[in-house]
Amino acid sequence: MTDVIPYIHIISDSTGETAVTMLKAALVHHQAEHIHVVRHKNIRTEDQVLNILNIAQKNKSLVVYTVINEEFAQYIQNQVQIYGLFSIDLLSPILQKMDLFLGTTPDTRKEVGKLRAVDENYFKRIEAIEFTVRFDDGKSLTGIEEADIILLGVSRTSKTPLSIYLSHKGLKVANIPIVLNQMPPDKIYQIDQKKIIALTIDIESLKKIRSNRAAKLGASADHDYASLAHIFNEIEFANELYKKNRRWPVINVTDKALEETAAEIIRIVGNRMGWTDCAF
Repeated sequence: MTDVIPYIHIISDSTGETAVTMLKAALVHHQAEHIHVVRHKNIRTEDQVLNILNIAQKNKSLVVYTVINEEFAQYIQNQVQIYGLFSIDLLSPILQKMDLFLGTTPDTRKEVGKLRAVDENYFKRIEAIEFTVRFDDGKSLTGIEEADIILLGVSRTSKTPLSIYLSHKGLKVANIPIVLNQMPPDKIYQIDQKKIIALTIDIESLKKIRSNRAAKLGASADHDYASLAHIFNEIEFANELYKKNRRWPVINVTDKALEETAAEIIRIVGNRMGWTDCAF
């Protein structure tokens, strides 16, 4: 006779991730193989609960639920007993103890979905960081139109640090270097120009930054990269390019803190793109 495969049905008023994580931790301590875990997300009505319990009853399943609303949790518990099923209420005991400890009540708790919102923000940041790394220093142009912000500037105008900083706020950022006597890729002109920010810096400041960089790399201070003449030509080339593209706001990063420049970029692009999310 074939063994019956056990089922666990998860009922959640959000994503059910909490229940899944806790079940995985618990199952490690049991010699239970081939368990079917079925997750039911965003369950908010009694009819939804009854439909799940009808399914669960066929396999005499374990019902695990994570529900914030106490009345709804109690309803699930009552119905589970009627159906004759084993159940685990993962949240109610914890919430009740926390209410006693913190002096809160069910009415003052954060609403359903707050944890999901946190998770979504987290994954949004991770996606933004991965995007930004992929599009750093003009390494790729494929899919660049998905960027929230595009930074242009000569070498050492803080393009990469700004990009990474902004990506940690959930913004997808691409940055492209301006190289002397080389026009930017044609694709730059095919995307929404409101996303583009041009960066510039004072010549003397750039000279100092590049000289320090060259010294760390063991290069000569007279190398083109750090020479005053070459830097002057680069800045002039970039400025002429910016003048021809008046739609690109120009930010001078000289002696500015990274946070200050990032805030200015967010404000400018946000106003141009009509962003309403102030979380940035």
